[in-house]
Amino acid sequence: MAYIETLLSSWLEIMKSSGTTISVLLIILGGIMYGIAQLQPGETRGKWQNISIGVFLGGVIIAAIIGAASVIQEISSNLLT
Repeated sequence: MAYIETLLSSWLEIMKSSGTTISVLLIILGGIMYGIAQLQPGETRGKWQNISIGVFLGGVIIAAIIGAASVIQEISSNLLT
């Protein structure tokens, strides 16, 4: 049991340290890609817009998970006791 709790705590620290940077980079990259998609011809614009919206939403989802990481860690550690 202690191993699992230690593992979850280490994942929490990893997420807090690198997740914020990854989230911000994905949000910025999604915005840049969306802007570049507006310059593309009509045949490829939709593909680029879909990819950029996916990248942007990925950044938002990562930010939401990081925001709830401590709650997730606390709840999951209490499930095994």
